[in-house]
Amino acid sequence: MHRALTLEGQELWLLADKAVYWPDRQCLLVADAHFGKASAYRSLGQPVPQGTTTANLERLDKLLAALPCTQLIFLGDFLHGPGSHASGTLSAIRAWRERNPTLIMTLIRGNHDKRAGDPPMDLRIEVVPEPLLMGPFALQHEPTDHPTHYVLAGHVHPVYHLRGKGRQRLRLPCFQIGRRVSLLPAFGAFTGGYAVEQDDDRQIFVIGDQAVWPIQ
Repeated sequence: MHRALTLEGQELWLLADKAVYWPDRQCLLVADAHFGKASAYRSLGQPVPQGTTTANLERLDKLLAALPCTQLIFLGDFLHGPGSHASGTLSAIRAWRERNPTLIMTLIRGNHDKRAGDPPMDLRIEVVPEPLLMGPFALQHEPTDHPTHYVLAGHVHPVYHLRGKGRQRLRLPCFQIGRRVSLLPAFGAFTGGYAVEQDDDRQIFVIGDQAVWPIQ
């Protein structure tokens, strides 16, 4: 399930799978996949869950099967770190790439990409610096203003705390839609989050129960 909104005259779909679809360009935008984060932690001796990269790739496959998509753009942090080049992680990503041989893929280099290094060349992912200008949008990793274009960015991993009765709180990934800069949630399942708030300049859309909900 998605929520459609219009930014800069373009319709965008906020997807419950923590991504944005741009129908006019048949383009899927994904921020902060952090593939191989678990393997990077395990290489440091940390006990963390296995299978997160495979699960994230399966979610991507479902989106690509459900949407007419010719291009996939990663808004930074494709790989988590040097330890993400583990053979199991790269084998899973290569198998996924083979399932999507004609899809144009672009990575806008983020801060973790600079540490991890670019993806292997056989994945055929074009790597570019930020910003990548497409139509009215500046596609970036860092959520910094652009002088001429509306910014779609990642990096922050925004989450919103829904407050219930007493001390009850629910932490949900969210989209933060601003006047000149919007934030995508982290696509990766094994990622942290930074709490954001709604105000007169920013609208929050939380993700829960396989849907996208506006905070009133």
